[in-house]
Amino acid sequence: MESFFNSHSCHWTFEDLRPDIMGIDTVVPLLDGSRVSYVFLDNGASTPSFRHAFDTMAEFMPYYSGVHRGTGFKSLLATQVFDEAHVIAGNFVGADPERNSVIFVKNTTEAVNKLANRCDWREGDVVITTLMEHHSDDLPWRKHARVLHVGVDDKGYLDMEALRAAFRTHAGHVRFLAVTGASNITGIINPIHELAQLAHEHGAYIFVDAAQLAPHRPIDVLGDDDPGHIDFIAYSAHKMYAPFGIGVLVGNTEYFSSGDPDMVGGGVVDIVEEDFVAWSAPPAREEAGSPNVPGAVALAAAIHMLQGVGMEHIATHEHELVSHTIEEMKKIPGIVLYGPDRREEMAGKVGVIAFDIAGVPHAKVAAILSAEGGVGVRNGCFCAHPYVKRLLKFDEDAAKVVTQEILGGDRTNLPGLVRASFGCYNNYDDVDRLLRMLHRIARGEYSGSYVLDRRSGTWWPEKFDYDFSQYYPHFHFKGTKALTEFNEAS
Repeated sequence: MESFFNSHSCHWTFEDLRPDIMGIDTVVPLLDGSRVSYVFLDNGASTPSFRHAFDTMAEFMPYYSGVHRGTGFKSLLATQVFDEAHVIAGNFVGADPERNSVIFVKNTTEAVNKLANRCDWREGDVVITTLMEHHSDDLPWRKHARVLHVGVDDKGYLDMEALRAAFRTHAGHVRFLAVTGASNITGIINPIHELAQLAHEHGAYIFVDAAQLAPHRPIDVLGDDDPGHIDFIAYSAHKMYAPFGIGVLVGNTEYFSSGDPDMVGGGVVDIVEEDFVAWSAPPAREEAGSPNVPGAVALAAAIHMLQGVGMEHIATHEHELVSHTIEEMKKIPGIVLYGPDRREEMAGKVGVIAFDIAGVPHAKVAAILSAEGGVGVRNGCFCAHPYVKRLLKFDEDAAKVVTQEILGGDRTNLPGLVRASFGCYNNYDDVDRLLRMLHRIARGEYSGSYVLDRRSGTWWPEKFDYDFSQYYPHFHFKGTKALTEFNEAS
């Protein structure tokens, strides 16, 4: 059978990326009553979908069926497509199909949990991770082993000497080094192959959370005979222009070939008797239940498009865009940048910029950008609370006070930053809109009167409400005036 994905592909250029983004021309309302095209700079959370990914999935849907063991035409076709999607997802990171399994999961969070749950933990085992990590590459390990968090310097770079010292101190007990490929806050790219070699020298596995790295840079896990090879790596489709509920865990097949799968049920067994179970070989062993076949199709199509354009071209574009943005942001009075901010450092970071504006709460900055500029960013701690506190040099005594306030239901003083995160399709027009708005905010020239919802820490323009039903009438929306109503009642 001809490859489903090859038969539905074409030759792409970099110029094809932006027009292929679904919703690229979406118009949104502003506080002054006007409407503008939306500038989306929250790609670090989730990207919009490639139309190619959506269309390929839609073309597959008439053939959608249960995969594996079905003998009907649709089931046979769907099985081949699903299996090919595994191959494409593995090839994207250079996995060896003879030694590696490609396991589909919901997202990177599930991937880390699966990996942690499947380890044959021993008394005294240690997992070394870093202060840079997303909570998803921290909390799952805490359930099974002692977790050590290696620190960072003032700019957010991993402290390599502290890492080496941690390995020496816990020699013989470190099972995993779990590290992000690229920070979701500063964009710093970690030297994953150097880290892998260090882990292997001490008899440990390395796991790389590539959720933020995979959409921006080419990745090669290298062969198992290379001391810098990556044992396990995970990434998510929803950050790769295929937001349809699927993620990928790639790793050593032998690791998943013994012990019980972390989730059991249909599809993971060869035979079941009343008192006996024989588990299937990976990856089926780890993909319990009916899988997300349409999501796998969309991801494979998105990968084809990214590879067709070339990850090197994407990296170059984002490097130039981010370098320009940071240089222009430095000209804005009151702007404080976090992470690498010199041009010569830009090659070592992905398209993520963390900042704040002196005297303006981070949540208020984000609210003004949206309500008066039509610019979507994110604010807060980005599921990496220890890292943000370190970047902010947040006093521990102050942190304790804020913790008690939050536990009491008041997020007024929640620390955080503003994050602008770029995708392959963003351009200089998007940047110009962001910069113009930041200049206005820094000068205090925004027009709205903003109120704080103390329960969430969110700021909102007073008496303003979005009529979401005009844009998506299929659901009932409460609107957003509840924020101001709460504050008036309080």
